[in-house]
Amino acid sequence: MVKLTKIYTRGGDGGKTSLGDGSRVSKTSARVDAYGDVDETNSVIGIVRLHSEGEADEMLANIQNDLFDLGADLCTPEKENPDYPPLRITQGQVDRLEEEIDRLNADLSTLNSFILPGGSQASSYLHLSRTVCRRAERKIVLLSDSEKINPLAVTYINRLSDFLFVLGRYLNNKGKEDVLWVPGANR
Repeated sequence: MVKLTKIYTRGGDGGKTSLGDGSRVSKTSARVDAYGDVDETNSVIGIVRLHSEGEADEMLANIQNDLFDLGADLCTPEKENPDYPPLRITQGQVDRLEEEIDRLNADLSTLNSFILPGGSQASSYLHLSRTVCRRAERKIVLLSDSEKINPLAVTYINRLSDFLFVLGRYLNNKGKEDVLWVPGANR
C-alpha cells in the first residue's frame, strides 16, 4: 500500500519526475503526458459521480480505481526481470467494461444520429470525460509508438471511452433524452 507522509519532495523542481521503476524523466515526456491525461479523465469522472447514484455510481467508482491502476501501469516502464511485479491492467478489467457496456446498451433506443453532448448533468459530464479519455488514448498510443507498453492499456482506455458514451446515453433516460445532431440544421 502507498503511504504518503510528505506531499512535496522538491524532486520535481528541476522539471523531472520519478517513474514507478525509480528512473527520472522530463515532466514533458510522452509517458508522463499519457498518465497525466489518464489522471485528468479520472478527475472528470469524479465530477460525474457528483451527479450519479446507484449502479452507475458503483461502476464509475470501479473505473476510478482502474484508472489509478492504469496510471501505475503507464508510469512503470516494461522491462525484463523486474525487481517486483508491476501493476498492470488485466484482461479481466477490460472484460468487465465490455459486460457493462453490453448490459447498458441492451436497454438503449437505436441510435439514428450522432449525439451532441448534453441532456442530463451526469450525461453532459460523461461526454466531457469521454473526450478527455479519447485524448488520453491518443497519448497512450503515441507512447506505444516509441516505447513498449502493456497492450491492454490501450485496449482498456479505448473500451472506457465506449463505456462513457453508452453510460451517458443510459443516464439520458436510456437514450430518450439524447440531444441529436441535425446535419446542416442552421444553414
